Amino acid sequence: MKIILYIIILSAYSFGGIAQPTELDKKVEAFLNKHKSTWRDLNVPYEDGKILYELIIKNQYTSALEIGTSTGHSTIWIAWAMSKTGGKVITIEIDKNRHQEAIKNIAEAGLSNYVDARLTNAHELVKQLPGPFDFVFSDPDKAWYKQYFLDVHPKLKPGGCYTTHNVADGLAGDSYYKFVSAHPDYTTTLDRTSRAGVLISYKKK
Repeated sequence: MKIILYIIILSAYSFGGIAQPTELDKKVEAFLNKHKSTWRDLNVPYEDGKILYELIIKNQYTSALEIGTSTGHSTIWIAWAMSKTGGKVITIEIDKNRHQEAIKNIAEAGLSNYVDARLTNAHELVKQLPGPFDFVFSDPDKAWYKQYFLDVHPKLKPGGCYTTHNVADGLAGDSYYKFVSAHPDYTTTLDRTSRAGVLISYKKK
């Protein structure tokens, strides 16, 4: 039985039924597994990083914006997906130490070519970036969540996805959740895979 199963799996890889992992995939997976239980300092949990990755792959997004890099856990998931779609992510962090640690982590994961990391105040830069974007992940200062959404909204492509972290755990504030959920230009759901929660808002076409 084991021999038959092995032949079936091998045939699927050989004929394109399952995409064989590249050297980059192996490097990223090794990095993520190595640090899976050690991410701290305002990073997303492993489960939420995977959600972001899968959203990008599923919709073939190529122009991403991340507001709040921290030390790069979510950035690595987004950049890994971008390596599959041929895209790139602009990520913004205001804290110098976290920014430098993120640069180091992204490089160790082999994803530097897919990341444009900016050390600056997102309050100012998000307004200035021209876009357009088709994927956004917002996980910065919670009091500014609504303003970031308003600033990015006209730059998000129809069919694009705006994701927000810490919505289920209440850190983002109930008013923000109600505002985005009621926005007529978006279809919004809340993924509760982790305790933090990811708000997933698709801009209507």
